Amino acid sequence: MARLSGLQREVLKLYRACIRSVKTKPEQNREHWRLYIREEFGKHRHLPKKSFSVIEHLIRVGHRRYEMYSNPNIKDIH
Repeated sequence: MARLSGLQREVLKLYRACIRSVKTKPEQNREHWRLYIREEFGKHRHLPKKSFSVIEHLIRVGHRRYEMYSNPNIKDIH
């Protein structure tokens, strides 16, 4: 397996954290959360690896959303 760049590792770290946070949501809503996370990351799957500024921006946005959605009062995503 090829070595990952720092940005790639950061994206994977964010993705894993998001997937792990699904366990904190109610059982009946977990599949909605998983699908939402996969869809959001999948939107940018084909982004060129050299688009550093775009990737860094998306990581920052992702961290903000992760913090917001980690709130225990947010039960479901539509």
